[in-house]
Amino acid sequence: MPSIEQDKALLPSASAEELARLRNERDLYQSLVGLAAQEQIESFIETALGLIARTSGARKGYLELLDERVGKAEPLRWQVSLGCSADEIEQIQHAISSGIVAAVVATGKPIVTSSAYLDARFRDRGSVQRHQIEAALCVPVGSDPVQGVLYLQDRTAGGAFSEADLRCAQTFAGYVSVFVERLLMRHRAREQADPTQAYRKSLRLDGFIGRSPAIARVLGQLALVAPLEVSALFTGASGTGKTQLARILHENSPRARQPFIELNCAAIPEALIESELFGAMAGAHSTASKRTPGKLDAAEHGSLFLDEVGELSLAAQAKLLQFLQSRQFYPLGSNKLITADVRVLAATNVDLREAVKEKRFREDLLYRLEVLPISVPSLGERSLDIPELIEFFCSRACHTHRFAQLTFSPGAVHAAQTAEWPGNVRQLAHAVEAAAIRAAGSGALKVERAHLFPELCPAAAGQPPLRTFQQATREFQQQLLEQTLNDTGWHILQTAERLDLGRSQVYNLIRSFGLVKAATRPSA
Repeated sequence: MPSIEQDKALLPSASAEELARLRNERDLYQSLVGLAAQEQIESFIETALGLIARTSGARKGYLELLDERVGKAEPLRWQVSLGCSADEIEQIQHAISSGIVAAVVATGKPIVTSSAYLDARFRDRGSVQRHQIEAALCVPVGSDPVQGVLYLQDRTAGGAFSEADLRCAQTFAGYVSVFVERLLMRHRAREQADPTQAYRKSLRLDGFIGRSPAIARVLGQLALVAPLEVSALFTGASGTGKTQLARILHENSPRARQPFIELNCAAIPEALIESELFGAMAGAHSTASKRTPGKLDAAEHGSLFLDEVGELSLAAQAKLLQFLQSRQFYPLGSNKLITADVRVLAATNVDLREAVKEKRFREDLLYRLEVLPISVPSLGERSLDIPELIEFFCSRACHTHRFAQLTFSPGAVHAAQTAEWPGNVRQLAHAVEAAAIRAAGSGALKVERAHLFPELCPAAAGQPPLRTFQQATREFQQQLLEQTLNDTGWHILQTAERLDLGRSQVYNLIRSFGLVKAATRPSA
């Protein structure tokens, strides 16, 4: 880095103060260049805020950036703070719309004050008076439009922020604007490659698989619906994962710590569905020897998920509608209303509007359930997710059945992506498990197309079945090992030396191939 003397030689007419300012700006820029190599916006602005706070001598700082893009319902926000309590952060965020920061956002001009609570411009603001804010400095980040704000408060050395501090903060904000735009471009590129990325940060998606645009649309709907106290109706073909998505909605709602109760309406006999849903009093039916609580009782303060809701009888539909309207219900055999605090989620794989036309489903109940309908795509609409789903299901099958870990060959993955899956994700899961079992049973190292679709690869009459390269290699290894063992009289060390293997590898291969020394083989 050039010395002060070198700087003076380059700018002979500059004063010592101006040289110091230029040197500070250069140091600040070089520091930000190093930070901008980071991939994540959050880590960049967190470290950058610490840098400007040290440079200006501020005790507290707050930096907020926005990414307002066409097509986004809400702008993406990144917020970091320094030296602020949770209450102070909340007050600063509130000030963005009503305090000092609001004035900067509205005008795009910086504000510096030595005592905000004595300043005529701000002393009438509630947050300023409550927190007795003194020295404060606030500058916009970016212009036309403003991309965010930098807010600094309270100097460690006391007193007001100087003109030099203001110039430094403005210079910093200008640099940050440029570097953040570059980071945003990288962020947008990653988002295009994985359109679910933003939702994976805002939603709890433990174990959820899917990064296709179709799934991104569903996650966007979940992010909108989850915090609201309204019913939701999941529609889509059987096997698409409606139950898992309903659970994700619950786990991202204010009721997340409360029960999530499932009821498959198609699995309960019509005569028992009302009892199962609303509970029954003693003697209400032949098996009710005492008061039996229903699913609504079990879901108190939580969520009740009604799968295949279209299978409910008309009588049960009427009682469910009453509950959705009043949050009260009658247990079977009782004339006393019970109040319950339950959010109802429902799913169906049939066209409920068609069922309404056929008088099999109540129209008023449909309107109550589909306040915010969520359409779940078929596997054919999200074929980009198939490789990741295959990897997960194959790994799970190998773990469940204690197989050595298998992988799918590229040909098998391609075949799965181009195949029809009328049973959707559920059918794919079963097919992958069966393929893994076939592959492990044949000693294959990879799951091939023939293991996944055996009906499409029949062996020709009178001819051996087609072998994959991996199967042929494994058969050769078995034959070579067995021949060498017989040649050495099953002397493990000599066999290992001839084959250039370790003794432990030889023992593992013997067990893997199920080889037995000829003298110890049982007679036929």
